[in-house]
Amino acid sequence: MELKQQILKILEDSRGTYINGALMAKKLYVSRNAVWKNIRQLQNEGYNITAVRNLGYCLDYSTDILTAESISPYLRAKARDFNIDVRKTVTSTNTLAKEMAIAGAPEGTVIIAAEQTEGRGRMGRSFYSPASTGLYLSIILRPTLNLDDSMLITTTAAVAVAQAIEKITNKAVQIKWVNDLFIDGKKVCGILTEASLNIEIGGLDYAVVGIGINITTKDFPEEIKEIAGSILSEKPDDKPITSVLAAEVLNNLADSMENITDRTFLSEYKKRSFLPGEEIYVLRGNNSFPAKAVDIDDRARLIVEYPDGKKEALSSGEVCIRKI
Repeated sequence: MELKQQILKILEDSRGTYINGALMAKKLYVSRNAVWKNIRQLQNEGYNITAVRNLGYCLDYSTDILTAESISPYLRAKARDFNIDVRKTVTSTNTLAKEMAIAGAPEGTVIIAAEQTEGRGRMGRSFYSPASTGLYLSIILRPTLNLDDSMLITTTAAVAVAQAIEKITNKAVQIKWVNDLFIDGKKVCGILTEASLNIEIGGLDYAVVGIGINITTKDFPEEIKEIAGSILSEKPDDKPITSVLAAEVLNNLADSMENITDRTFLSEYKKRSFLPGEEIYVLRGNNSFPAKAVDIDDRARLIVEYPDGKKEALSSGEVCIRKI
């Protein structure tokens, strides 16, 4: 770790508190002048660092620049074992994470970006990912799951993210089966799980869970502006909201993914799901079939009933609410 990162970590760990420059220099075995030069570099990069004679340096809570160092102080227990790699801009965190998974990256490798230029959603759709207004992350998992249970990954992640957003915003989050999160009727988060099958073991070689959250995103493209929203109207001045949210998502994922097969999350998933009871269309290719969403079963499948009384358990695919 280079000196600037070491200094940043010290400031992040004590955010809101003054750190004496001489003590920092002594701890890092460098001169006070070296500390000062790196502080100036951080200030030029946008960090709100106050310098006061005889007190030292203080990183203000309002600084919301996403780094591994900014996330670290808010991680708990198992999430501290994650290997977090933060990038300023990527094409897609899922694309990068899949490449790393294929190359052998271990479970718990996390790719986070401040911006995606080619963000992806389900069914080949793009995911609008402008700089510094959202949280875009992907995590590599290597679960011991059979194919029938693989859908539990997405639904577990949905609950973990919903709980994180609720803790940060105090707003109720609803889930549209299987992977979209809504606040006040607007989609604020999408989740994309991509996996590789290991034929020899009849299970997954790896799974990559991609999560995109609109924090304060505005000016959505024309095709989604009526349905897309953000979890906040403005970023608060009293906390680095992007880093805090990233940490809370990772904390919840670390807890929930460890016990994914016990299905304890399903009650929370069902509680937030708004499709059961709704008249819907089941979409397959260019065709749509009217049905009613009845329930979500213990494998996180959506149970639908067609007009002829036939029921089906959907483990994948796309549905939309039918306007009646």
